[in-house]
Amino acid sequence: MIIPLLHRKPVPVDLGQHRALKLALPVRDWSVAGELNSVFIAAIEFVDAAREYPIFFVTTGKDDAGKPQIAPIAVFGLQPKQNLFVDQGQWRAQFMPAVLTSYPFCVGRLDNERFAVCLDADWKGLGDEGEALFDAEGKPGASLQAVRGQLEALEGEAQRTRVLCQRLAELDLLRPMRFDANLPDGSKLTVDGFLTVDNAKVQALDAATTHELLKSGLLGLIYAHFVSLGHMRKLLEWHLERLPAAPAAPAA
Repeated sequence: MIIPLLHRKPVPVDLGQHRALKLALPVRDWSVAGELNSVFIAAIEFVDAAREYPIFFVTTGKDDAGKPQIAPIAVFGLQPKQNLFVDQGQWRAQFMPAVLTSYPFCVGRLDNERFAVCLDADWKGLGDEGEALFDAEGKPGASLQAVRGQLEALEGEAQRTRVLCQRLAELDLLRPMRFDANLPDGSKLTVDGFLTVDNAKVQALDAATTHELLKSGLLGLIYAHFVSLGHMRKLLEWHLERLPAAPAAPAA
């Protein structure tokens, strides 16, 4: 998937154009993601992501039947284009979602059925030093082979995740989320636009449905989501750290 706030100039990987290209991997300067407020996470990532990020859900459109499509996201900031996990280019968490560990690569859709591996041509790590994208014979290098497998796996997990999230919508378990905080200057910070699972509705599910969600793995995702919500407090603390210091009071 191509994320405009991360993949600034995605282009398909092409032997003719990129044969001599090298990449300074792994990515060490994450300033490139400094405006990335949130990112998609797959169901398989929930447990690890819940240890470090708030996880919410968003509506991404409608399917062919007109039903809402729901996707889970790891949230990085409390304001648009704010990423509190990037500090002087360093990433402030041990676990990184697969969308980020794949960078500078991503998957671009060519048409309804075909996809291509793309890379961000604006990334500063592209040049004539580092790991070769292609070997001397023009075959994909080790990094390109590895990321192809990673991106294919992510696409498969994304489809599985969409199916699980569709069940959340069918059971009407989601509700709009709102987070309010009073700032030191007296202003109020409000975060909304996300969806969260309604715990009361989960508790009211009948035994058969609860068992179904347990067997499918969705119940585990729901409770990982609940655990992750505590990280909103951490984001607020990091947000306050970045606010300008209040001017000193004049001397008496």
